[in-house]
Amino acid sequence: MSDKPVLWLPRRVSDATVARARRDYDVILNEADTPCTAEEIVAMSGKVDAMMPCHSEHFTADVVSRLDPRLKIVANHSVGVDHCDLSALAAKGIAVTNTPDVLSDATAELAMLLMLGAARHAVRGDRLMRTGAWDSWSPSFMVGKQLTGARLGIVGMGRVGRAFAAKALGFDMEIHYFNRSRLSPDQEKGAKYHDSLETLLPEADFLSLHCPATPETLDLMNAERLAQLPDGAILVNSARGALVDENALISAIQRGKLAAAGLDCFKTEPGGNPKFAAHENIFMLPHIGSATSRTRDAMGFRALDNLDAFFAGKTPQDLL
Repeated sequence: MSDKPVLWLPRRVSDATVARARRDYDVILNEADTPCTAEEIVAMSGKVDAMMPCHSEHFTADVVSRLDPRLKIVANHSVGVDHCDLSALAAKGIAVTNTPDVLSDATAELAMLLMLGAARHAVRGDRLMRTGAWDSWSPSFMVGKQLTGARLGIVGMGRVGRAFAAKALGFDMEIHYFNRSRLSPDQEKGAKYHDSLETLLPEADFLSLHCPATPETLDLMNAERLAQLPDGAILVNSARGALVDENALISAIQRGKLAAAGLDCFKTEPGGNPKFAAHENIFMLPHIGSATSRTRDAMGFRALDNLDAFFAGKTPQDLL
């Protein structure tokens, strides 16, 4: 090892990120590329000055209490930080950063795919084609729900929510949104603001979630709120699995209250909810919202920018 700061990469990030990291840091890379346990995180904290975890590494209060004083910064390779106990890390004197901005478009693109896939029976159609079971056609065959002109409700108008709204405008959708505060007119772009979920939900033919997972948003979409949506609505979640009461969602699907759902995140990850697989009108992807090569490079570089600033004695751009 040299006199460079020692950086641990618990997961295999993009090749460009690894190359840049090795240029400026002494890198320890988890070649196995498997989620690291609490014990592995604690053990590694005595060997490194910095870590670049993903959402699969959990810095709970218990883990943080056992971290070695050598560890100075956790530069997350993610926007969401619900895997980190920020209060515990702050009390320990460990800096924490994330990677906002750079994954907004990729995640918004995936949310659009989820909405289209759910609306147009993508799961059933794919199965029919792959199994050779498509043997008939009629005007009533696989009739779905059209986006053009429909009312889209967005919960959370941060960077991803706004990027998604901009793409939905290309489908001539009528945008409604709920946010902690109203956007400026130039950011709103004609969208209708709702100061409560209770006024937004009845207007949402499609509802897309783009808010962080916090104690306040746990099971945000529960049975009561799902019931407030119009009959035949479609729910899209590309944010965090914690936002949706999965049992309530299954019930709403079974009863026909919801026509479909498009999901990229789940309460249990990896793996998801095996009960969803029985329903062809639940279109699912394995939490790949930011999974484009350009975005993964940008996320890694943003995390490294934060590390560079920190070890240069400056305030990282994304210090939390």
